[in-house]
Amino acid sequence: MHSLLCCRSSPSYNTPPARLLMPFLIRPSRRFPVCCPVTYQCGLFEGHGTVWNLSLTGWRFSGNLPLRIGEVCSLTVNLSTQPRIYVAAGIVRWARGEEYGVETLVMDDESREDMEQYVC
Repeated sequence: MHSLLCCRSSPSYNTPPARLLMPFLIRPSRRFPVCCPVTYQCGLFEGHGTVWNLSLTGWRFSGNLPLRIGEVCSLTVNLSTQPRIYVAAGIVRWARGEEYGVETLVMDDESREDMEQYVC
């Protein structure tokens, strides 16, 4: 379900106020708060960080390797009660400083089953 949320940006000293259209999207899956280590790869580079929340379709984490919106990365997440979760491919949907939102694109069946067991 998509709709558009309109807002006015605050004027700066050199630009007039502008109307911005931001997509508003209802999340397809419930988010669960966690605090667990993640290792992620983007190209030839590897980063380490912490997952702050997760769902069956995505992740919010912070880490030391900068990511940009649209980049594809892989994740290895160490959940406390489950084996490691492997995300073969995820796409960065948003970035704020060292914090990222990544949508899962490709995950093996075993990791998906482990995730479903973890969140249900």
